[in-house]
Amino acid sequence: MAEEHYEGKKRKVQLEEITRCPECGSTHLIRDYQRGELICGDCGVVIDDNYIDMGPEWRAFDSEQGEKRARTGAPMTFTIHDKGLSTEIGWKNKDSYGKSIPTRNRAQLYRLRKWQRRIRVSNATERNLAFALSELERMSSGIGLPRNVRETAAMIYRKAVNKNLIRGRSIEGVVAASLYAACRQCGVPRTLDEIAAASRVGRKEIGRTYRFMTRELGLKLMPTSPKDYISRFCSELKLSGEVQTKAVEILKQAEEQELTSGRGPTGVAAAAIYIASILCNERRTQREVADVAGVTEVTIRNRYKELTEKLGIDVDI
Repeated sequence: MAEEHYEGKKRKVQLEEITRCPECGSTHLIRDYQRGELICGDCGVVIDDNYIDMGPEWRAFDSEQGEKRARTGAPMTFTIHDKGLSTEIGWKNKDSYGKSIPTRNRAQLYRLRKWQRRIRVSNATERNLAFALSELERMSSGIGLPRNVRETAAMIYRKAVNKNLIRGRSIEGVVAASLYAACRQCGVPRTLDEIAAASRVGRKEIGRTYRFMTRELGLKLMPTSPKDYISRFCSELKLSGEVQTKAVEILKQAEEQELTSGRGPTGVAAAAIYIASILCNERRTQREVADVAGVTEVTIRNRYKELTEKLGIDVDI
């Protein structure tokens, strides 16, 4: 291995020393990285046909240069049924040199493209994954989930498929449950109602499937904290950072006195935001906070009374 490394470095030094064409003496040398050739720009002689990529020539300073000089495909991802490793015949009717394919050969290209699409999905498991993961992408886009949550959800769904947990359950239900579990695992909280609104299955079915999957797959997920919802709810209500900080302080005091245990995290978070908005003179109505948090006004009133009484907060309404 050391000898190969030494030979590679030695060859690189030798090629860097070539500054003139050995035939005509010209200094106009062209480095063709696609073909791996070092060519004289004046007389056209190929000086080296196994040219090494030196690195700095590949630097890209904008997206267009990056596309032209890209040497690799997309990274491996669990959100595609074949992990993005299979090839795909592009829709452009051009060959590897960028030349247009003659009209007489286009029928053959269409046929190859069609069969390539077909053989990418070879068995029932892959067909299931192809449908489920496309559904997962649709739902994730609908509720604006980041890439790491999508990857985690795809991984959880694959584990469920390998353990044969989807038998007798709808694909959409298992996908929605995987997405909810991934949100909990990655600390990006979404309520069951939000997941149900993005999917085509009911809240009750998603909850039932989620509990079954966590038990069978051994997923250890901590309960959601009300603090996790504060930043998102404040952002949707267009409240300042001061209100957000105050709401977090209220929740911290409530946790110390164990006022949050046994209560829905969204309701407690909504009540804390409601109190903080009044204290910071950026008041929002109970109706507005309830719509954003996905709870009822009655829930906010009950949690609000508990927090103000137990924490001794004087709120002037």
